[in-house]
Amino acid sequence: MPSFGRFLRLAFGASALLLVIVAAPAGAQQINPTASSVKEQQLLQELNRIQGRVSIPDQRSGVLEQPQGREWREFRNVTLRWIGGVAIVGMLALLVVFYLTRGMVRLESGRSGRTIVRFTLFERFVHWMTASCFIILAISGLNITFGRPLLLPLIGFEAFSEWSQWAKYAHNYLSFPFTIGVILIFLMWIAGNIPNKVDVAWIKRGGGIVGHDHPPAYRFNAGQKMIYWIVVIGGGLVAATGYALMFPFYMSGIEGMQMAQIIHSVVSVLFVAAMIAHVYIGTIGMEGAFEAMGTGEVDLNWAREHHSLWLDEQSGRTGPNDQRTQPATAAAE
Repeated sequence: MPSFGRFLRLAFGASALLLVIVAAPAGAQQINPTASSVKEQQLLQELNRIQGRVSIPDQRSGVLEQPQGREWREFRNVTLRWIGGVAIVGMLALLVVFYLTRGMVRLESGRSGRTIVRFTLFERFVHWMTASCFIILAISGLNITFGRPLLLPLIGFEAFSEWSQWAKYAHNYLSFPFTIGVILIFLMWIAGNIPNKVDVAWIKRGGGIVGHDHPPAYRFNAGQKMIYWIVVIGGGLVAATGYALMFPFYMSGIEGMQMAQIIHSVVSVLFVAAMIAHVYIGTIGMEGAFEAMGTGEVDLNWAREHHSLWLDEQSGRTGPNDQRTQPATAAAE
């Protein structure tokens, strides 16, 4: 009996040792810190969301990791730069080619020496206030996307950091007068920017830009109406999404803010490209166009060639003998 008991103990001990030997590789594989199951990249891909507790009231700011964040980073660092580069550089290249082939759109009948009031002082103030804010907002905003790869290597870390800080201040504070300007532009000119049949004919005839035709138009032609709606809709979108980013977590969580940033940035770079075309037409692209927003008055022949229907309306309202409100006045006596 003692020998049989000793045999049982030996058999049990051998079985336990064999079980430990067989199970050891599996246990080692589970706790191996270099195994693929605990690699950081795989963990990030497998986990849908990492969220913790924060001390501020809004608990939505406690999201540390979520899948859309990686997609947003790829968009911001790669996709957005391609969209902005193609839109802005492409527009500049197109305008250079157009200017070299077409040149400035000249007044076919020359200057008459008489002018007509096109924009009031208040209208010009709103325009230039909005335009000035837009230029600074565009430069400071493009710095966020293109500053690090393009500007940082040229001026160094310290100068780039200082510049980016002031650009951020300007971007935030000038957004308020810009938004006010967009609202005023919408209210001032909405009546003259409703599309109509005249606009369709204007587009079919090239708008006076292609060739030497001068299709009739009211106060705003189809091209100017497109710019108007780009300013109103585009300006409204960048303002709304910009304020959502300026005051984070008030209106949405991190996912909503990522979407707001995507909309804000894409609309902004397309907005910049459209405004480059607008500036071209208003300066070197068309003779006499800048005077409309410069002095508020345009040459009578310019009005007749580019906005003949508007000129007819103005002349019909005043009458030929009303010297107080007659829009056509002598430029010099």
